[in-house]
Amino acid sequence: MITLSSLGFLRNTRVLITGGTGSLGKRLIRLILDHQPEATVIVFSRDEFKQFQMQQGFSADERLRLRFFIGDVRDADRLHRAMEGVAYVIHAAALKQVPAAEYNPFEFVKTNIMGAQNVINAAIDNNVRHVVALSTDKAANPINLYGATKLCSDKLFVSGNSYSGSHGTHFSVVRYGNVVGSRGSVIPFFLRMRKDGVLPITDERMTRFWITLEQGASLVLNALREMKGGEIWVPKIPSMRIVDLARVIAPEAERRVVGIRPGEKLHEVMIPVDDGRQTLEFSDHFIIRPSFPWWGKDWHMEKAPRPCADGFYYGSDNNSRWLDDEELARMIAALDLPEAREWAVERGFRY
Repeated sequence: MITLSSLGFLRNTRVLITGGTGSLGKRLIRLILDHQPEATVIVFSRDEFKQFQMQQGFSADERLRLRFFIGDVRDADRLHRAMEGVAYVIHAAALKQVPAAEYNPFEFVKTNIMGAQNVINAAIDNNVRHVVALSTDKAANPINLYGATKLCSDKLFVSGNSYSGSHGTHFSVVRYGNVVGSRGSVIPFFLRMRKDGVLPITDERMTRFWITLEQGASLVLNALREMKGGEIWVPKIPSMRIVDLARVIAPEAERRVVGIRPGEKLHEVMIPVDDGRQTLEFSDHFIIRPSFPWWGKDWHMEKAPRPCADGFYYGSDNNSRWLDDEELARMIAALDLPEAREWAVERGFRY
């Protein structure tokens, strides 16, 4: 279970979050404001209306600890200015829609790859201490352009440690799958479709990892505190079967197999076999060590309980932890979604 550790290291510092108006950014900001009252958070994003909406959700005292920068990670000069005096950066900005990436490939390259380069350069030039970049399971053995751009981004952030030189800026990556209940995920879709009496299933064999927004944000902040540079952090989280999820949400509905969509995998993969030999296992996460750690000693080998065996693979299909129907139901009921609350009331859950 991923739990939030101490945020004392953020005391009297400035933390910048790119893509800070997204779901994860909002949760990160709330955790920092609640657990470290002497930190300032800078929200860096493109949409001024989303920034305005976000400001309304904070108290007057909390807004004194927030700064809002309108900017795009494609704009190197704006990033450079935004990072002045910043100690920590969480890079969450990205273009993410798989079909949109195939139709607009150059736009995804500009944001996900060139934007990553701009974040790295701005962080080094401003002597930022630690940078954590968010990745995705789609970056592991990518089969679509979005995944390919995120794999390239991961490589850039890992290699940024050698590029940093004497500046001392350290870069790491956090990788996990889709957050349950997030915009565009399968759960709100199923909750809406259940009223039609038919749930479309892409493939009855399909599995997915399950991670909550709270767990994802806690993992990012823990990595920001403990990182040394060059690691890819992968959480230990349970798997679920899509057919089980559909049955729990709407046991009375027909389940209609519609086929896997283009660019979609049957199972999520977070650590491919070829990365397994570089992977270390901890109590609640794995770390993929850099293949070329030019910048210094491999400290993780000393702290890890053990390296993973040759041939190790971590996918949603070979997981040792699976959610049963009762666990799925409780987790759906706990989601902060109107559709989930309506479903929970119908099923007799109490708030």
